[in-house]
Parts: sequence; structure tokens; C-alpha cells
Amino acid sequence: MKISRAQIVATIGPASGKPAVLRRMIAHQADVIRLNFSHGSYEQHERFIHMIRTEARRARRKIPIIQDLSGPRVKGGTSGHHVAKYVHSSITEKDVRDLEFGLFHDVEYVAMSYVGSAADILHLRSIMRQLGSVKPIIAKIERKVAVDRLPEIMKAADAIMIARGDLANEVPLGEIPFIEKSIIHAAKKAKKPVITATQMMLSMVNNPSPTRAEATDVAYAISLGSDAVMLSEESAVGKYPVQTVIQMEKIILAAEKHLGKSAIHRL
Repeated sequence: MKISRAQIVATIGPASGKPAVLRRMIAHQADVIRLNFSHGSYEQHERFIHMIRTEARRARRKIPIIQDLSGPRVKGGTSGHHVAKYVHSSITEKDVRDLEFGLFHDVEYVAMSYVGSAADILHLRSIMRQLGSVKPIIAKIERKVAVDRLPEIMKAADAIMIARGDLANEVPLGEIPFIEKSIIHAAKKAKKPVITATQMMLSMVNNPSPTRAEATDVAYAISLGSDAVMLSEESAVGKYPVQTVIQMEKIILAAEKHLGKSAIHRL
């Protein structure tokens, strides 16, 4: 069976947090699992971590776990979440507690929400040192200020996530594809992994196949050089988590047939 070079990051949640479901997702090339700390209890996350590692061993695969910190987010009604106004730090007290939990359970990556500068990355890394374990940091680009300061953030972070949902609350929607392109190109130049995320296969929360537009979106992200593409609600709470991974892998493989052997920086 041919396997894509680019990786699939799948978010675990109620829909995928069952051994049989997760096993099938991993069998169909879910490569990295994301824990979203904006939702769920420590008990639930601990169960997920144990399950991921059990199924990874069963499949004889390395399946890195990303702990995604919630950051200073506030509910934005119909527009989802956004960063709290007048925030002084991208790290909240909750994030520090969550981080301590994640480091105790030896997660492979920590994703930092609402990064605004390289100083935010350095601050998180210093907290990790205080807690006794330093993990690679994925900087989530979801604020205009982060786009403006991308060179310094790229230098400080270990990997980049293009979090298009919240980013679309801060920049014109029509600019998102071009910002995505520029971030991916910058990450490739810096030789750092870049994940394209948010609403990639969103219709599959309720439907067994993606729209043509979603297939195009995933293929576009791969053609630009994304090292990974991410599933959020689709795999966490959707009706078809396994089928979503299957469909995404098919689209990635189809896109990769049209590309040369460009460098892939895997998580």
C-alpha cells in the first residue's frame, strides 16, 4: 500500500476516542494525534494518551502526540474563538497547569495558541525548563501580529501551524490562501515542519465524503509544500472519523503524484 509523504494530524475526541476507531484511523495513515486542551478533562486526556500509545505499539508505528494549549481565548459567538483583548501573555495559568500535565505524560510536541512574537515562544520554553522537560514547540499562526512577525517566530519555534480559522477573524478572508502560501514557503526555507489546519474536510463532520472544494483545499496545501494537514472537528466529534482520514490520505496521494520529490520535514 502506497503511503503519503505528507502527514495527517488527527484530533482525538469523543468520536475517535475508542480503541477500535483509533486503530482504524492509524491503519489508514493518521500519523500524528492532537489533544485539544480547549476541551476535555485531565482524566479524558490521560485515557486518550494511554490509548494512542497502546494503538501505536500495536501498529508498530511512531505516533507523536501534540498537546495543543488553549491560550487566552474567548468565545466569539458565531465566529468561534478569538484572542482576548489587551492580553499581556499568550500563556495563561490554565496553560501552565495543562503543560505540567502534558510534560508529565511525555507528549512529543506542544502547540502554542495566539503566538504574537518570538518572546512568547521563549517564555513557553523557559516555563518548560522550570518544569523539567523541554519539548518542541509548534507556533500557531492565528493573529495578524504573528503574520507580521513571522521571521522572528519562525526562528524561535520548532514547527509552525497555520491556524486558518482564528486567523480569518483578523485578516480579510480573501487573503488567507496567500498568507498560507507565504507561511509554507517561509517554513520550507527554514527547514521546519509546517501544518496547514482548520476546516480542511469540515463537511465530513456530517457527511461520508468531502466536497470538491475541500478536496481542492487539501491538494492546494500539499502542492504548496505543507508537511502535514490537520483534522479538527472532523475526527474529534464528526460522524465519520475513519472515513475522513481515508479520504484525506487519498487526496494527499493524488496531489503528491503531481509533485516532485521536495523535502518533507516530518513531525
